[in-house]
Amino acid sequence: MAKVGYARVSTTDQNLARQFAAFDQAGVTKVFADKLSGKNLERPQLRAMLDYIHEGDEVAVLSVDRLGRNNAELSQVIGIINSKGAMLNILSLPTFSEIKEPNLRRLIINIFLELNKYQAEEERRKILERQQEGIAEAKKRGAYKGGRILYSADVQNAKNRLAYEQLVKLVGEGVPTKEVARRIGVARSTVYRIIKRDHLKD
Repeated sequence: MAKVGYARVSTTDQNLARQFAAFDQAGVTKVFADKLSGKNLERPQLRAMLDYIHEGDEVAVLSVDRLGRNNAELSQVIGIINSKGAMLNILSLPTFSEIKEPNLRRLIINIFLELNKYQAEEERRKILERQQEGIAEAKKRGAYKGGRILYSADVQNAKNRLAYEQLVKLVGEGVPTKEVARRIGVARSTVYRIIKRDHLKD
């Protein structure tokens, strides 16, 4: 049985160190890592990992969003892992390692994953709602000019969409605006504008 890790960041200037450190602690012996955004099976190292694993292997990821950006992508990758007879281990979730019967352990893990996916979809829906509410309010004030929005939950540019989702997460965690701007790689004024537009702070 091999312990395989898959790590991903969405831009080349983001750091994989935190994910690698988690793999070391989990006893992972082989790591596949992508530094790019894009659909799941367009990621070369994800494809390589899925080709590599066999029955009885364990696939470790730091969090479920490393495997996909939405419910459909997550279901696709998890389905392939299950079809190979491998066990998925989300390091940010309970491992249930005390359960020795593989099928029962897999069933319980899948239930937790479904709940996690639902929570992620709900958060994305709330982000879209806040964004639309912000635009509607700006229109009422006459402040919305209808210009092209670069950062939002449904913008076509994948890099900007991921940056927006990361911004929402960091703001929600109380990270200072200056640090949010530094991590995402945008101007501080851009962060302030998005926070105000989408009511990201009470």
